Amino acid sequence: MSGTESEKRPEADRRTRVTVLVALAANLVIAVAKAVGGVAVGSPALLSEAAHSVADSFNEVFLLAALRRSRRPPDERHPFGYGKERFFWALLAAVGIFVMGGCFSVFQGIEALRNGAEEKLSGYVAGLIVLGVAFCAEGISLIRALHQVRREQRGLRDPALRTVVAEDGTAVLGVLLAIAGMALHMITGQVAWEASASLAIGALLVFVAYRLGADARDQLIGEAADPELSRRIRAQLAAESEIDSVEALLTMRTGLESTLVAARVDLVPGLDSERVEEVLVRIKRSLARTFSEADQIFLDVTDRSAHEAVESPAATGERGGA
Repeated sequence: MSGTESEKRPEADRRTRVTVLVALAANLVIAVAKAVGGVAVGSPALLSEAAHSVADSFNEVFLLAALRRSRRPPDERHPFGYGKERFFWALLAAVGIFVMGGCFSVFQGIEALRNGAEEKLSGYVAGLIVLGVAFCAEGISLIRALHQVRREQRGLRDPALRTVVAEDGTAVLGVLLAIAGMALHMITGQVAWEASASLAIGALLVFVAYRLGADARDQLIGEAADPELSRRIRAQLAAESEIDSVEALLTMRTGLESTLVAARVDLVPGLDSERVEEVLVRIKRSLARTFSEADQIFLDVTDRSAHEAVESPAATGERGGA
């Protein structure tokens, strides 16, 4: 990885940490306000939104842990580094949204349909004021997150930033649903409107949790690099005069900005073992310079009958920065 790239990563992580902290502060304040208001006025929609904010608050703590732990350098037990910590904690955040937010909201909606909810005019007014303040706070946090997405080259590829955007966007929609449910309950006197809003919030949270969890799952089990990056790596390998053909190219993201590259190549005839080793070292270093994400590069020669078997750091693989 180049020096410029390694300097940019901590700065980008610092901005992401600030974004997560802004979202955490907003969710903590809003969660307390919604919970107090929901209990005081007996509003199922408001209680659902309180559960949503509590879930988001826990998730921000998970994301802060992801930012800190994923920066640890490789060691003997984890030679490819700790980059996938980001995806693990993002998966826990998705589970938190599902359990604490989605399931509780659905439960509140069902309970309201079964048992009803009695609210006075003052309760409606207080609840709507709380939701209005929550809408402003969540909106500010969402604008901050979207602004960073536009600034960052990696954008929504960062699971921490993607989770914050999803949480804040869902929170804004959830507040609008809760306001609509409370307003219609107040106008018609039918609790079904507010219960339906709570159920809709729950369904929205379950959907968002599923999408975030699916993304994290793909990364944890070993997702390939972006197809465009793979295409460019293959093209550079094929352009090397000593390479006759690229038999196979395998890639796997090992972190937010780190990728493992394993290529099986067939070299042109007539290269002796010493020349093969020199060629592989040069090609590997060229790839590492061109593609900063490729911090683990492995090259293997396929035609060992024409080219002597070479067991060297270049042939068996070493860190891209070497």
